[in-house]
Amino acid sequence: MSYDALDRIDRKILRELTTDGRISNADLAQKVGLSPSPCWQRVRRLQEQGFIRGYAAILDQEQLGASEIVMIDVILDRHDDEVVEDFGKTMQSMPEVLEVHLTTGEFDYLLKVAVAGTKGYESFLREKLYKVRGIRHTRSSFVLRCLKDVQAYLPET
Repeated sequence: MSYDALDRIDRKILRELTTDGRISNADLAQKVGLSPSPCWQRVRRLQEQGFIRGYAAILDQEQLGASEIVMIDVILDRHDDEVVEDFGKTMQSMPEVLEVHLTTGEFDYLLKVAVAGTKGYESFLREKLYKVRGIRHTRSSFVLRCLKDVQAYLPET
């Protein structure tokens, strides 16, 4: 099923849940104009159909001691299955790596990494990233400020 096939109520449910994933079913039902039982059935159906993959707490990186976010472009030296698979597994094992995106263009991957300042970044580079087999080149940019942070795009249809 595609997003276009969802009705207005399902879309309202998704919008409300992206704003507050901990909203009670009773409050959600009231906001979308349903009684609690049909609302819960719709939420369960949206979960079963894969529109809702899960729920998570959004943590404050600064409170966790890794307040700097760095975006790192990566070029691999080869693109055979073994190198690509090893790179992916290695990125999965690094807790500082928050996101890994395979991209088009000049670079192969874009990493979003959380570190504790420039010293934490240097340590991450020297002790972890530069030891990953298959990396030819990287380019880094520190995030100065996040202007928008959402987890999903919900088209207006």
